[in-house]
Amino acid sequence: MLRRPRRNRKSEVVRELVVETRLSKNDLIFPLFMVDGEHIKQEVASMPGIFRFSVDNLLEEINECMQLGIKTFCLFPAFEERLKDKYASVSSDPYNFYLRAIEKIKKEIPEACIMTDVAMDPYSSDGHDGLVENGEILNDETLEILAQMSLAQAKVGADILGPSDMMDGRIEYIREMLDDEGFSKVSIMSYTAKYASAFYGPFRDALDSAPKAGDKKTYQMNPANVKEALIEAELDEMEGADMLMVKPALSYLDVIKELSEVSNLPIAAYNVSGEYAMIKAADQKGWLDGEKTMLEVLLSIRRAGAKIILTYFAKEYAQLGL
Repeated sequence: MLRRPRRNRKSEVVRELVVETRLSKNDLIFPLFMVDGEHIKQEVASMPGIFRFSVDNLLEEINECMQLGIKTFCLFPAFEERLKDKYASVSSDPYNFYLRAIEKIKKEIPEACIMTDVAMDPYSSDGHDGLVENGEILNDETLEILAQMSLAQAKVGADILGPSDMMDGRIEYIREMLDDEGFSKVSIMSYTAKYASAFYGPFRDALDSAPKAGDKKTYQMNPANVKEALIEAELDEMEGADMLMVKPALSYLDVIKELSEVSNLPIAAYNVSGEYAMIKAADQKGWLDGEKTMLEVLLSIRRAGAKIILTYFAKEYAQLGL
């Protein structure tokens, strides 16, 4: 045989020489959950090893992660039900705990890169990502709420905004308001292809943000569609997005691949809560080797074309010192 592919697998050194895909902790963003109060660190029951932090403990967590080499954090707030209303009014209140926490983090750890979430559901009494009227999610009326939310986050020092709502036209609306208000340096990572997925359950448990009625299928994408994601990507690029995201990751590796081939923007993928929970549960049962499975999963997402991976495994990966 003249061709023997196994020659390139014969030792660890040779395998490293010819490796096609490399995963680095620099590729990872660590999502973190926040609550109001002090001295709080509550484990999320469906996500072993993941916690809801008050800002004092969150600062400790971020500092620890920074020492491990994780530098970017996506923050998600859990607000009490009594603070929520139809218009998500508390989202742009400069005194809400989420905005005050971002400001404190950027003051005390300025080198940390902070990404935020832009959507109504953490603040909405309806639990939807947009304004609800008579059971319908109103697209255009939601845009001003999202833009005001984005502006409030930019004012306290957010580095990257993550519109996760899937309303049409929101990237342009937000980008124009940020630029008009002098925040042209603030980045937008658009949730470009966010699918109506069954993998979000543990996340909604962590934030108590499930819809009070109906579902999100009129604005989140149909899992059956790929070309629709290409349309969303083209629009988001035209409207001023800096990075494009696919969510979830594992069941949508083909979508990540498609977007990475057609777009010149960096592609991100969100390795979501349900994907994390499945591996942790199987590991606890002894059905899978959790560490090896984590590494294979993250590598597969990177191999598909994601330059950036939001993952609850970020700290765990960094602790391996790879």
